[in-house]
Amino acid sequence: MKNFVILGGGYGGLTIIKELLEGKIPSDTQIVLVDRSPFQGLKTEYYALAAGTVSDYDLRIHFPVHEKVTHRFGEVTAINLEQRQIEFEGQEPLEYDKLVIGLGCTDRFHNTPGAEEYSCTIQSFSKTRETYLRLNEVKAYGHVHIVGGGLSGVEMAAELRESRPDLNISILDRGERVLSAFPQRLSAYVHEWFSEHQVEARGHIAISRVEPNAIYNRDEQIQTDAVVWTAGIQPVKVVQNLDVTKDPQGRVVLNEYYQIPEYTDVYVVGDCASVPYAPSGQAAEVQGEQIAHIQHALWKGEKPNPQPLKLRGTLGALGKKAGFGLMGKTSMMGRVPRILKSGVLWMSKRHLG
Repeated sequence: MKNFVILGGGYGGLTIIKELLEGKIPSDTQIVLVDRSPFQGLKTEYYALAAGTVSDYDLRIHFPVHEKVTHRFGEVTAINLEQRQIEFEGQEPLEYDKLVIGLGCTDRFHNTPGAEEYSCTIQSFSKTRETYLRLNEVKAYGHVHIVGGGLSGVEMAAELRESRPDLNISILDRGERVLSAFPQRLSAYVHEWFSEHQVEARGHIAISRVEPNAIYNRDEQIQTDAVVWTAGIQPVKVVQNLDVTKDPQGRVVLNEYYQIPEYTDVYVVGDCASVPYAPSGQAAEVQGEQIAHIQHALWKGEKPNPQPLKLRGTLGALGKKAGFGLMGKTSMMGRVPRILKSGVLWMSKRHLG
């Protein structure tokens, strides 16, 4: 049997499996899904798990059960592109005929001393569980500082405020305002929500180091009980170690079929792929659909016809009752975008589960 190996059961990997199973897979080919966990975690909702407003069970999606799909659970340590082989920690290697790399991302600490050692993160299921435990242990009236004013940082700060009204919460960003990639009007709405809910938002912050009970803005010492780091991501170490062309963010440069040009038997999907969009679950799903269609065409002996990636927009939550969104050039604020985000979560569970 030929192994069509998919590394990573995230949004991109599961979308590829779903789309492949809806078409005809050659009789001599099996799909092998590789992941460190026996289920997918809905990463776009990790902020709620860290804040304690949902349980980890609520964010699990079971992997597909199908006669054409087998599973391999373990920690991937290396990808040997020359020998077409996946190496594992404590397990025998796995050979592939076709490969999809969808291993996701990890935190980028920007070489900030102490940041990796003393910060909490929400980039993996296990790290998010640890963050929940750490935040849950902060005593009443304690200080929590969230580094990074992008989508993850904003949702984390808002959800934690809803979960722990007793805490002093601050969000620290190097820019002038939170959500600097979004329109000024939308950012102003979030700042107003923070002000009404006693979340401090500080701009022009340059984190110089992190210590067990302090975070430094250049030379200014800020006392803290917990730091949550949401200030950047990068591809996982296994992808960083690949000797292939990458963009300035460290993502793998691909051809028009989302394949590594030097190794056209290898696709890359999601956070590790150099595509003209910021990493997101939605971008991974849309790209996953394209990869599945390309592979079906190749199996049929046809020339693939990939379509431009089109995203629907971005939705964010401010607790359970308010939210914000950007659909094209239209900003949305209030209860409606929050309801839409809940609907997207429901659809993801139904679509991928």
